[in-house]
Amino acid sequence: MDVSIIIVNWNTADLLRDCLKSVYECAGAVEYEIIVVDNASADSSAEMIKNKFKNVILIENTGNRGFAAANNQGMAVATGRYVLLLNSDTIVLENSIANTVSFADENPEVAVTGCQVLNPDGTVQRTCFKFPSILNMLLSSTYLYKLFPRNRFFGREQMTWWDRSDVREVDVVTGCFMLVRREAIEQVGMMDERFFMYGEETDWCYRFRKRGWKIMFAPVGRIIHLGGQSTAKKPVAMIIQLRLSILKFIKKHYGRSSYLLARFLVALFFAVRLPAWLAMAFLRPAARSEAAIKIRAYSTGVVDALFGQVGP
Repeated sequence: MDVSIIIVNWNTADLLRDCLKSVYECAGAVEYEIIVVDNASADSSAEMIKNKFKNVILIENTGNRGFAAANNQGMAVATGRYVLLLNSDTIVLENSIANTVSFADENPEVAVTGCQVLNPDGTVQRTCFKFPSILNMLLSSTYLYKLFPRNRFFGREQMTWWDRSDVREVDVVTGCFMLVRREAIEQVGMMDERFFMYGEETDWCYRFRKRGWKIMFAPVGRIIHLGGQSTAKKPVAMIIQLRLSILKFIKKHYGRSSYLLARFLVALFFAVRLPAWLAMAFLRPAARSEAAIKIRAYSTGVVDALFGQVGP
């Protein structure tokens, strides 16, 4: 088996159906198996798979175990030379999986390979980014990367100056499409399940890098990524979780002094955005619903960043 495709699903039945259909139609000349790990969806996801995709290996959880733990369940039964972590809200384009596997075969020093990710309108998403650091967190707390997106210093965290059109070694490959070599997994271990959602791919890539493996972006394959379809169901919690996952990473890998400074910087990230959304709530009635979500998330985030319990 060349590749085991692992898809974690939570209440995205229609998107999951389209994703699976695209894999069968566009994977290319590669031998693969598909493993879907369903995190106790309340919609018809499991039934849809059983009725329409009988060859899919389905793991049904009784509760939402999170992204990392669910992927680990899939990896535990996977038989491929590679595992491909693929989001349920993606559409695989022609030969993308086969082309990415071929690239990985030609580069045995690479543990993780990412592909080019497109928005539904065909524009390129800014996938891949640098490891969290105090400098990167300081820059992301400001709006300078938005004011100067072509600047390599201000845009360093998300590499905003790069158009994602060439092969490049990177720090982190985004988890929506992440081809990982089995040999590297056996050496480094699976995902850290203490990262419930967000940050797990960053931690994993960091561990691969520490063991001497490379992380590569290669636009030999392309997918469409709708983005945020599961997280949109709990927007406040997910906005907070995204930033707090960075604190988990800093605490795990960089030590106490960096962690304490990072807590302040995450609180700053939330705090500097609050005035803009408060003004939006008063000045633009049509945006009040979105503003209310952001105000609640950012105000809660300040408190959690400064005083909350953050693992691992």
